This record gives sequence, C-alpha cells and structure tokens, in this order.
Amino acid sequence: MTTYVPQITLPAALFAAPAASILLPVVAGSSVGYLTRPQTDSKYKALKQPPLCPPAWVFGPVWTLLYATMGYAAHRSWSTAMGSFDGHKVLSAKHGATLYTIQLGLNLIWMPLFFGFGRPIEATADIVALTGVTGYLAYIWSQVDQTAAWLLVPYLGWLGFATYLSAGCGYLNNWNFKGIGSTKKTQ
Repeated sequence: MTTYVPQITLPAALFAAPAASILLPVVAGSSVGYLTRPQTDSKYKALKQPPLCPPAWVFGPVWTLLYATMGYAAHRSWSTAMGSFDGHKVLSAKHGATLYTIQLGLNLIWMPLFFGFGRPIEATADIVALTGVTGYLAYIWSQVDQTAAWLLVPYLGWLGFATYLSAGCGYLNNWNFKGIGSTKKTQ
C-alpha cells in the first residue's frame, strides 16, 4: 500500500478546483509536447515503426482528451472523499493524490526521454512504471469513487498501446536512436 506524501504531492487546492484539476495535466502535457516538438517531428518520421502505429496527428487530440479525463477523475475522487465522513475514503484519496502526482510526473518525462534524449530503453521502462502506477491508482480510487476509477480505463488502455509502440520502436531501431531524425547538419 502506498502512503500520502505531502512533500511530493500536488497541492490539495489543485484537486479541489475542477478547472485547475483538469487544466493542469492538459497544459503540462501540451507544454511538454510543444517543447519537444522539433525533435519529435523529425524523429517520429525517421524511426522504424511497429505495425498499427497511428499517424502523428492522432497523438495530440488523444492525449488532450486523456489528460482532461485524468484531471477530472482526480477532482472527482478528491471532492468525493473530502465531502465524506468516511476516514478510509479520505485516506485513500490522499494516497491517490500522491500516486496521481507520481504518474503525472512519469507521464510528462516519457516524451523527453524517448524523443528529446533518444533513450528508448529508459522511456520504455518509464511507461511500464507509469502503467503500473496508474493501474494501482485506479484501484485506490475505486475505494473512493467507482466513476473516478473507471475514468482511468481509457488511459490505461492507451498506455498499454503506447507501451507496445515504445517497445516496438525501440526494438525495430536496435534500442538506439543516435543520429535518427537529427536536424543537425554534418560538415
């Protein structure tokens, strides 16, 4: 069982306010995507891709929807628990807040690892850990609010698919992205 660790957990005010709870992951995810876009565009086109790899334009809308959904689930779980007299629900929501913060951090570092630094092994390990933490988060939230837990199911499904893409890309490119999609000119 995890525990609530206030030092690494997002502030309670972010979970309590629906707009903040939804916008935080959307803005953070969009910012990471924007900042790594130059590396992402060139590298995505140059990498050998596994079967079923979607076109690049699919990722932005899908992730935006998933970020908004996870933010709403976080708000829903938190507000349900904090409006309850059930101590177990309150404790579970606090544990969930710590797990949510961890999963968001793991989520946000995947793109820089994979595309920015060209580290497919580390990125695949990150997404495997992210999927595990998110699965456990869904379990914890199911003790607080079933709807909040079910809202994570599409995210978990996409993480499973993204893990396949990450590992498949790594494998097909010999786990080495050096020189692939580089925008630097050689002399």
